[in-house]
Amino acid sequence: MHPLIFKEILSVTMILFAIIDILGAIPVIIEMRQRVGHIQSEKASIAVLVLMIVFLFVGDKLLDVIGLDVSSFAIAGSLVIFIIAMEMIMGIRLFKEEMPETVSIVPIAFPLIAGAGTMTTLLSLKTQYQTQDILIGIVLNTMFVYLVLKNVQWLEKLLGKTGLGILRKAFGIILLAIAIKLFRSNTHL
Repeated sequence: MHPLIFKEILSVTMILFAIIDILGAIPVIIEMRQRVGHIQSEKASIAVLVLMIVFLFVGDKLLDVIGLDVSSFAIAGSLVIFIIAMEMIMGIRLFKEEMPETVSIVPIAFPLIAGAGTMTTLLSLKTQYQTQDILIGIVLNTMFVYLVLKNVQWLEKLLGKTGLGILRKAFGIILLAIAIKLFRSNTHL
């Protein structure tokens, strides 16, 4: 087993934090809560953890079944991350999501938190980081997701509309840089 590398854990944690964008999702979560009531933060967090860990270990095998390699998926993922970053920076919506009638594991855990961008990022991270460092990053992000879901009303008051907007744009720029790095490292440019 490889030793844990703090720098890698920090990098993975920050990359996942940016792509999950739980702080940027607060307005959507608030809207869902207002429409349907209580959000089950424990269930949603456990579902996020399980989805990410399962995809980390079997995502590449799933790709083998459909005839894709991890580098090709990482390049495609970098493009998805690029689009998500542009949405965050420019305040536009390219990916449309329907609002559910009930808030459960499906709309919160998937696709809002552990969606296509997160799954793509996990496979992309496997090309550059050790698995145990990615697992620690997943656990740390899941704990943060839980804290945010549990305290979403308090965070809304604390950050205000302006604060949430600034956070969303800042993480958008970070994601943009990550997308370019993933694209360059997997195309060897």
